[in-house]
Amino acid sequence: MPASDPDTDSDDDSAAGAPPYPTSRNVLEADCTRCPALADARECISWGTGNHDADIVVVGEAPGYGNPDAERWRGGNWTGKAYTSRHSGRRIRRMLEQLGYDDAYYTNAVKCFPADPDDSTTNREPTDAERATCRTHLLTELEVIEPTVVLATGKHATASVLAAEDRELEGFLDSVLEPVWCNRLGVNLVPILHPSYQDIWIGRLDYKPKAYLAAIGETIDELCA
Repeated sequence: MPASDPDTDSDDDSAAGAPPYPTSRNVLEADCTRCPALADARECISWGTGNHDADIVVVGEAPGYGNPDAERWRGGNWTGKAYTSRHSGRRIRRMLEQLGYDDAYYTNAVKCFPADPDDSTTNREPTDAERATCRTHLLTELEVIEPTVVLATGKHATASVLAAEDRELEGFLDSVLEPVWCNRLGVNLVPILHPSYQDIWIGRLDYKPKAYLAAIGETIDELCA
């Protein structure tokens, strides 16, 4: 069941152009310790947030370290809510809101911050074992929500979703905005650029920001029609 959000920070999100801040989270296994290294490094488990009847589920790879000093958008490692970082969280939520999908569900393939052993504030890639162990949570979310589209943000998130289909990712940039039907999951997978690196890679796809956003909207609209 969603857990209530005690956060009552007075950030003027509307003035800052921020999307609505999530008020609940979908806790599947409180205090999960399936991955000891992740459990030791995290502050909070970053559970999914959003509408359980959503057409769109946004899947990231894993939460970053975040910013514990921010008033509200501290990141899932501190808030316990997926995609609540000040940059990537607000950006992807704003993008979906602009496209008319403000009721999307947001989650990560791996729910805990994977700390670099040499720098506890820097993330590393989750291991294959960590991805596989946490995949049961993602599959539970998709089974409950039954979305039409999974929007995977970035190469690693896309590869994690494909792994649930026993498939491998070949050439991420070539896969962006190219829908893939996933038989096991029963959804259309649509890879997009990770919001934190979108400005760097968008030119490689010959898009300007407005055109890229419009292309995401057209792809989603067609699949959800």
